[in-house]
Amino acid sequence: MCFFDTAMDNVRIERFTLEDKDKAEIALKIRRKVFIEEQNVDPEEEYDEFEDVATHFLLYYNGNPVMTARWHETPEGIKLGRFAMLKEYRGKGIGSKLLKYIIDDVLPLKKPLFLNAQVTAVNYYARFGFSKKGNTFLEAGIKHYLMEYEG
Repeated sequence: MCFFDTAMDNVRIERFTLEDKDKAEIALKIRRKVFIEEQNVDPEEEYDEFEDVATHFLLYYNGNPVMTARWHETPEGIKLGRFAMLKEYRGKGIGSKLLKYIIDDVLPLKKPLFLNAQVTAVNYYARFGFSKKGNTFLEAGIKHYLMEYEG
């Protein structure tokens, strides 16, 4: 299902569940390239028990799938995660469209929003209303901060 499409910037966002095998494979391919190949994350840490219950997204740019992300409910609120964009598309401002869309998607649930941000992405998420909480911690061998959405 298409939720965002403008001719001006050629971006389309689709929401899906893992029941849509084609979209799931595309998203997993993007995540493998970013997390496993680029960042050397162990595949067993990259895929987790939330895959089946998460709401997943694909961002298409000029018709090509270039980014994926997901969110799922936890006892603490809504956790955003697995933001992965193919390297050659970074820095163009198109990824922010997916983050904004997901925030807008979950705000009506009236639950706290949070994510674990890689240290290198903290300033990026801060621009969208997320604030660091606590100290750094390792997740998949990469330093992260817990960040909570404050709007």
